Amino acid sequence: MEAQSDDYSLPPKDKAELLRRIRREWDALEQAIAGLPEAQMGVPDAGGWSIKDNLAHLTAWERFMRLAYIHKMPAHEAMQVDAETYRGVDETGMNAILFQRNRDRPLAEVLAGLREEHARVLDELAKLSFEQMQTPLDPADPQKRPLLNWIVGNTYDHYREHRLTIQKITAK
Repeated sequence: MEAQSDDYSLPPKDKAELLRRIRREWDALEQAIAGLPEAQMGVPDAGGWSIKDNLAHLTAWERFMRLAYIHKMPAHEAMQVDAETYRGVDETGMNAILFQRNRDRPLAEVLAGLREEHARVLDELAKLSFEQMQTPLDPADPQKRPLLNWIVGNTYDHYREHRLTIQKITAK
């Protein structure tokens, strides 16, 4: 049986390992929010983000990865902003837009959206071969970084990052 290591310093060696990592971190995220009272999910931390805001953020970036990187939709359309806005902001600015867009959404809607988008991503990943994931996301990229980097960054790495944030919030 394979060890359940959380050491993700190396990329997954194959699609099965990628999916195991995604499942492991998704399950850990779900466990981190399981049973939390709705009121607690909406309380902002010192940075102003609540657990609900973290979950809406994850949904938006998973959706973006699926639409822009897998389906090749123009990035601004995948992020649901106009092209000028997209060109004019960095990741921090985009996160601020996402925060404002989602902050007043009901928790039930955010949770349903998170789970629906996660299922869509899993469906899309099932259709891709590991070889396809190894191809450069952008053929003009001098570093030839593979699609896999963005899949990792918008799935299990991202789930883990926000799960740890959520655990800090709930530990207080």
